[in-house]
Amino acid sequence: MIGILSAFGAATSWTYACYIWRLQTQKNKSIDINLIKNIIAFLVFTPAFINLSSETELKYIFILLISGIIGIGLGDTFYLKSLQTIGTRKTLSVETLSPLMAALSGEFFINENLTPKSWIGVIIVSISLFIILKKGNDFKEEKSPFSEKNNLKIYAFPFLSVLCAVVGGLFSRIVFLQNNLSPFLTTEIRLLGAIIFLISLKRFKINFFLKNIEKNQKKRFLLSIFLGTNIGILLQQIVFKTLPIAIGWTLLSTSPVISLFFAKNEERKITKRTIFFTCFLFFGLTLIIL
Repeated sequence: MIGILSAFGAATSWTYACYIWRLQTQKNKSIDINLIKNIIAFLVFTPAFINLSSETELKYIFILLISGIIGIGLGDTFYLKSLQTIGTRKTLSVETLSPLMAALSGEFFINENLTPKSWIGVIIVSISLFIILKKGNDFKEEKSPFSEKNNLKIYAFPFLSVLCAVVGGLFSRIVFLQNNLSPFLTTEIRLLGAIIFLISLKRFKINFFLKNIEKNQKKRFLLSIFLGTNIGILLQQIVFKTLPIAIGWTLLSTSPVISLFFAKNEERKITKRTIFFTCFLFFGLTLIIL
């Protein structure tokens, strides 16, 4: 039960945070936003290193660092870049692939085999999410600098975001299956990996854009970091520790449905089709959970 509640909590935190980060992508580079949010979140969770023991095997720390580089460093940057370039709807539409990708990766790499009932649930959730996000019913789409004809450029960023996020989650799951590290500590190690990677990519040139934004926006941005990065990743790690990756990731992928609560701010309207497929989605989740 704690894993299920953590998944919905992480999805809610991530939804609110992305709403704030999406506004910042209009003014700042995705890599700068990702780096700053990770640095601040890392500093907030610094006390987590108290739990680091000399008995902790270096291979697990290394795997978590790689998980942070791929899942947070690359994954979040691709996600923010996707929001910036092709808009919310197309980004989230591609994100609906994540439950299926997580299920397949869990089965092939760590032998987490789903029951037929759970597979049906994963497929129902993915299809429901895609239809909820289908053009014309929910989002007032943002203008995109990319041409619709150039499908590769349009879908490269969100697809890479999904791939990196799932791989990063898979590495975390592998560590939890073999070691009893706390989600709190693993969150901090993953953040450290992401920071090292992003700073190296930036050649140690950090853009402290926070000093250039208004006071109220700064407060909201800091709150989004705490909720989306600190709390969000911590809850995500609890999910990876307590649930098979396919089930955990399917629950985590419900953020587009949670974002319906932000419909007014997102200039969206909730249609009958949205309500129907939201109910259908929860039916799929029921098949997975029970």
